[in-house]
Amino acid sequence: MQKITPFLWFDSQAEEAVKFYTSIFKDSKVISTSYYGEGGPMPKDTVLVIAFQLNGQEYMALNGGAYVKFNEAISLAVNCETQQEIDYYWDKLSAGGSLQQCGWLKDKYGLSWQVMPSKTGEWLSNKDRKKADRVMAAVMKMVKLDMKAMQDAFDGK
Repeated sequence: MQKITPFLWFDSQAEEAVKFYTSIFKDSKVISTSYYGEGGPMPKDTVLVIAFQLNGQEYMALNGGAYVKFNEAISLAVNCETQQEIDYYWDKLSAGGSLQQCGWLKDKYGLSWQVMPSKTGEWLSNKDRKKADRVMAAVMKMVKLDMKAMQDAFDGK
């Protein structure tokens, strides 16, 4: 078991969301599901918590009611090796959701994701601040990230 597990609070769509996420990511599965019993805040036999994995990373999804909503203070980052991979995750995760600037999106459940080239951190933390600044300027003009345009900005093209 991993030391830290992200725990995602859904109103009542935890099972639906987990099916959605595990259909998108490889090496993903439901690990276990628990249900509300008598006297809980949700009807008996409603999903309480689902433990699941996405690409081998463990998560928990809770049906906790409408008390808490997702916001951009927490997001899940998907690091991609190719533009094709960026396009795939962008299209799948944004279906029914909303697009945001700089490679961010909200899925149909309100969870924020960042779909980005795996080299983003390397580009933005480069010791040559001019290269890093060019990449940041390029990203600020994008919604879905364009890996080639980011590399070109880094290279000064």
